[in-house]
Amino acid sequence: MTSQDLTPESFIETARRIEAEIGKVIVGQRDIVRGVLISILAGGHVLLEGVPGLGKTLLVRTLAQALRLEASRVQFTPDLMPADITGTNLIVDEGGTRSFRFQPGPIFANLVLADEINRATPKTQSALLEAMQERRVTIARTSHVLREPFLVLATQNPIEMEGTYPLPEAQLDRFFFKLNVGFPGEDDLVEIATRTTSGETRSATPVADGEAVVAMIGMARELPIARPVTRYAARLVLNTHPTTEGAPREVKQFVRHGASPRGVQTLVLAGKIRALLEGRFNVAFEDIREVATPALRHRVIMSYEGEAEGLTTDAIVASALAATPQAQ
Repeated sequence: MTSQDLTPESFIETARRIEAEIGKVIVGQRDIVRGVLISILAGGHVLLEGVPGLGKTLLVRTLAQALRLEASRVQFTPDLMPADITGTNLIVDEGGTRSFRFQPGPIFANLVLADEINRATPKTQSALLEAMQERRVTIARTSHVLREPFLVLATQNPIEMEGTYPLPEAQLDRFFFKLNVGFPGEDDLVEIATRTTSGETRSATPVADGEAVVAMIGMARELPIARPVTRYAARLVLNTHPTTEGAPREVKQFVRHGASPRGVQTLVLAGKIRALLEGRFNVAFEDIREVATPALRHRVIMSYEGEAEGLTTDAIVASALAATPQAQ
């Protein structure tokens, strides 16, 4: 599928088929699958937070199958070096002549799984900054462009914090969504046990390829959005800032810094894609509200008082939503 073949109707059909194929392999977690799909169709990166064993790695592998994308996996550890991610220049001997040859690292893939990203040192984590924002890496003053689409899906464990390094705000802001992977319910646990203990194996059937994904990313951006809806997204982000006059009490008391301008961009673009996935060609206020929590929860920085009170950024986003009228 090329950009010439893509229509809004085929976009919706393809996206739903991708979602259905992932659902054949991933038990439950429909909100997580939808959030990851929205991020991919926006060309954005995803931070998945959840305890081990919830299928985060399987989700990435299934995505690669359904989209025919080249995937790579990097296990982040304290001794991981930046060159282990980006690659390095090697000295090669060709006919008695020595020269440098660039050996690409695992970041040169379409879909990069950064497993337990917060276990690497800040120096190593920073190796992803340029790649996530500029879609390129610079080695020895030479820039190497990454292939499109390029998507980072990072995971982190929220309960085992020994030997970890919190992600800096600059890196968190580069993630399109932060998705909290919840524990499955009883029916889902039964289905997981049935599949994994009976020898049954399921895999996703390819639905699209990299070229189709790039075309879908371009089309999603072209969907029109009414100015009042965009203003609603802007007011919502402003209401996460303690200096905003109309911000709720919780924000003024417990927030140190609100969401960045990337938060507005994320709300608008994610709202466009959600509207398409719902079969609509217009973005509603409801679309913005539905994507607000995963778009903003990692962009709000709590104050020390807020952390001491045990207040979560999800609660802050909820209070900002309650304080933001649709029309003004």
